[in-house]
Amino acid sequence: MNDKTRDKSPKTPETDIQDSGRRRFLGVTATVGALGMAGAGSAGLLLGGTRTAEARNSGSTQDYNVPLGELDEYYGFWSGGHSGEVRVFGVPSMREIMRIPIFNHCSASGWGTTNESKRIMGDSHRFPNGDAHHPHVSYTDGSHDGKYLFINDKANTRVARIRLDIFKCDKMTTVPNAQAIHGLRLQKVPKTNYVFCNSEYITPKPNDGRHLDNPEEYWTVWSAIDAETMEVAWQVLVDGNLDNMDADYTGKYAASTCYNSERAVHQADMMAPERDWVVIFNIERIEEAVRNGDYMTFEGDTPVVDGRKGSAVTRYVPIPKSPHGLNTSTDGKYFIAAGKLSPTVSMIEIDRLDALFADELDDPRDVIAAEPELGLGPLHTTYDGRGNAYTTLYLDSQIVKWDMEKAVRNWQGEDVDYIIQKLDVHYQPGHNHATLAESKDADGKWLFSLNKHSKDRFLPVGPLHAENDQMIDISGEEMKLVHDTPTFAEPHDAVIVRRDQINTSQIYSRDDPTFAETIAMAEADGVDVERDNKIIRDGNKVRVYMTSVAPTFGMEEFKVKQGDEVTVVVTNLDRVEDLTHGFCMTDHGISFELSPQQTASATFVADKPGVYWYYCNWFCHALHMEMGGRMLVEPA
Repeated sequence: MNDKTRDKSPKTPETDIQDSGRRRFLGVTATVGALGMAGAGSAGLLLGGTRTAEARNSGSTQDYNVPLGELDEYYGFWSGGHSGEVRVFGVPSMREIMRIPIFNHCSASGWGTTNESKRIMGDSHRFPNGDAHHPHVSYTDGSHDGKYLFINDKANTRVARIRLDIFKCDKMTTVPNAQAIHGLRLQKVPKTNYVFCNSEYITPKPNDGRHLDNPEEYWTVWSAIDAETMEVAWQVLVDGNLDNMDADYTGKYAASTCYNSERAVHQADMMAPERDWVVIFNIERIEEAVRNGDYMTFEGDTPVVDGRKGSAVTRYVPIPKSPHGLNTSTDGKYFIAAGKLSPTVSMIEIDRLDALFADELDDPRDVIAAEPELGLGPLHTTYDGRGNAYTTLYLDSQIVKWDMEKAVRNWQGEDVDYIIQKLDVHYQPGHNHATLAESKDADGKWLFSLNKHSKDRFLPVGPLHAENDQMIDISGEEMKLVHDTPTFAEPHDAVIVRRDQINTSQIYSRDDPTFAETIAMAEADGVDVERDNKIIRDGNKVRVYMTSVAPTFGMEEFKVKQGDEVTVVVTNLDRVEDLTHGFCMTDHGISFELSPQQTASATFVADKPGVYWYYCNWFCHALHMEMGGRMLVEPA
């Protein structure tokens, strides 16, 4: 920022140090990241504040203010990054509506505490952390159908599914033979039958300690998960670290960038060659290989098809080294892979892939339609549905808008300028996403730049800064920066769909599968959870069934012995929308949410004698404070 846009507060030695530190950080960041291209990168960063102020003040063709009482046009699903959750925003207001815990434990909802959530998380419940990266909404015929949202956990090699009728996670899968699920995308056509995901890191197969120091035995896998069962259908063994990926609009192909084609285990060695590649996956050939039994197994019985270089089911397309993002253009023509260390993106023409797999091309690079030069540090690309692409330039701290067909014509020798505009963002963008831009329905209204650093954009909160997601109006000829949104713990990616594409339930159905196993346990105990308030004693195991109707629990006290394993099952009988109850047992680490008509349960050990109050911890009624009861723990 220049002096005209800075705070006019009097300068002190402390603020002088802060300012010099900020400038030093900007310069160092560009220098380290550019790997020799620091000049332009740092210039883009340092000039960004002035230019974006001009863009912001020049006015937007759309109004992003949503009046009180009115609803947003879109749902925006943001990954929660290192928090392991998904955050739901209204777009364009950028009001945060909900947080959906997935790979984390949440004391507000009880996710990770309730027996129901533990069943969904399975053995991976033991992990308290997650690194949520890529949220994607399911499809029918290339349009979002609003049924599910899928997201990956890079930290603990998991993929989860969220039901969008209740905005809750209902399935979670730990992927075998893999380590660190990074890129994740969905089959778009005819519908989302598969969830495709990349294992990023190469490891021995099987990874059982026998090849610890022999990288020649290290490989990675590309996986297809059945979207309904959430079981791994099959995997493909490949060379090198897989990064980001996408699927096409025919249902035939998917593609993934690879940034470690040399299969190295040290960073310097990963940077050796001039080129890495994009791996193209032929889904029909892979399915045929599985049907024919042409596969191997490592961990468990998951079929693993050999897709290493030279295989019939894959093709390796050389592109500049260390590529990163890969995004399918919404017209279905191109896989666009971003260069990261090259100022270019590689446009792979999907219509040429049949010829590539038929071995009719002299060179795999014959599928490259163009490699336009865009700027320093291209990472990810999104689209407006009007033939324009928008690519983040990490080192330049910019979004570049460019015309795809003009880029192809320029590559073919025509003297035509394909770059339309560059807009500074604050600072160093990773993913970007435009409204509906992961579907054939891209409408070109809003674009979000998910920036890795905010630096001086918000009130200081100590050494750890928020990230900065910026909303950009792309409805007109020029991009207009209109809004900053501070975000926490690196939300990695986002997807934005129209509100009419999602149909939510306002109360639970009593036959919801989420708590079916709990109901079955109650029935085995002879308990009707909608009517009975009852204690079942089975040795040192005690099951306490109670109802809740504002403002009372159906049971205001129960007695157990010290050392008993206590399971409390609560059913919210209220049918009023938004009348949520909670159950919190003091001094036992138990707290969970009960939405209308929901049954939930938690198990704990009553390890100390005494009186322990439980209470409703979600405000529900004028007598909410009086809604409680006692657990009486007798000494052993």
